[in-house]
Amino acid sequence: MNTPLSGSGAASGSLARHPGFQRFWGARVLASLSFQMLAVAMGWHIYALTKSAFALGLVGLAQFLPMFLLTLVVGHVADRYDRRRIAAVCQSIECAAALTFACGTFGGWLSAPIIYALAACVGAARAFESPAISSLLPGVVPRAQLPNATAWSTSATQTAQILGPALGGLLYGVGAGAAYSACAISFALAAVLSSKIVLHTKPASRAPVTLESVFSGIAFIRSQPVILGALSLDLFAVLFGGATALLPIFARDILHAGPLELGLLRSASAVGALTGTIWLAHFPLRRRPGLAMFGGVIVFGFATIAFGLSHNIVLSLVALGVLGASDVVSVVVRSSLVQLRTPNETLGRVSAVNSLFIGTSNQLGEFESGLTAGWWGAQPAVLVGGVATICVALAWMKLFPALRDTRSLEREPERATAGAN
Repeated sequence: MNTPLSGSGAASGSLARHPGFQRFWGARVLASLSFQMLAVAMGWHIYALTKSAFALGLVGLAQFLPMFLLTLVVGHVADRYDRRRIAAVCQSIECAAALTFACGTFGGWLSAPIIYALAACVGAARAFESPAISSLLPGVVPRAQLPNATAWSTSATQTAQILGPALGGLLYGVGAGAAYSACAISFALAAVLSSKIVLHTKPASRAPVTLESVFSGIAFIRSQPVILGALSLDLFAVLFGGATALLPIFARDILHAGPLELGLLRSASAVGALTGTIWLAHFPLRRRPGLAMFGGVIVFGFATIAFGLSHNIVLSLVALGVLGASDVVSVVVRSSLVQLRTPNETLGRVSAVNSLFIGTSNQLGEFESGLTAGWWGAQPAVLVGGVATICVALAWMKLFPALRDTRSLEREPERATAGAN
């Protein structure tokens, strides 16, 4: 990234003392921690009930469908209403879903259809929460501190993705009800912090709702080939290369491990991602971030293949760590392009489309992985996905030369025009 990402000691210190950013950071950590614990618990629970790869994929589909159906609505809501309140309400709904999971587990009535329904509720809440949180940060800190705040926020998410799965697996080993109860408590604390965030700038005035304004996020992304290329590259790379949904199968049937090891497997990619984030903070992508993104996706594909071939848990953990470290390059480039090149008045709608791309690659990718694993088996499905990811990266280098040749994360008017022709 550009120089500001590395951040001076003074800038980092001022962010640490910034009350609005403290609450934003805390809310994001707790919400991410809760979701990661919930994902581990849901995955192990549904596989224990069904022994079906396809059933694992349906959990991802249940979370994706609300996000897909609500994309245009959630972006407009994020741009018209208090983003803090939206986040707090969504986290409260997720808390209620986690409590229902816990009650169903303790009561013995939690079945596969109920898990799918609750997963859909969580997916709908996250559909509103993601663009609200993503577009909230520019109002929390001054623009000069935004790149540094984005790096800290990304680090917080990666930390939660390390601790959450391991903690979820550990608590699930104690009992599924304990894992779901911890999720509910963490979601509740996140909701409280979100409602208390102090804004640096006043919310923008509400623009009238028109058909043009509803579709303006999509129109803006289509007009920016660099952003469109980054979003679509990340979408297809994770869609084909994501093996997360199949981790319960690998842990239980291939690596012959338990729920704690499953949590460690889910944490491994986040450990790699946090390592990559720290590396980028010290050695920011000052030149050719697009080319770095393509390189990261190609490494992601090879790491996916290595994981698919492994029968040893240590090798699997290493492969997932490399996978996470390479993926963070794509995440940082994509997020920075959206934040730095999008006007604040449309940031909510653009962030909603961005969230759809992320949700498509993650949740729909889980369904795709479960479906292909049901056809071919878990290991062939992961291997094919890794090869497809590499092919997508090579194809996108030809299809989106503006992304391949971009020299900065900031807007480049003269190059954007050239790239669109």
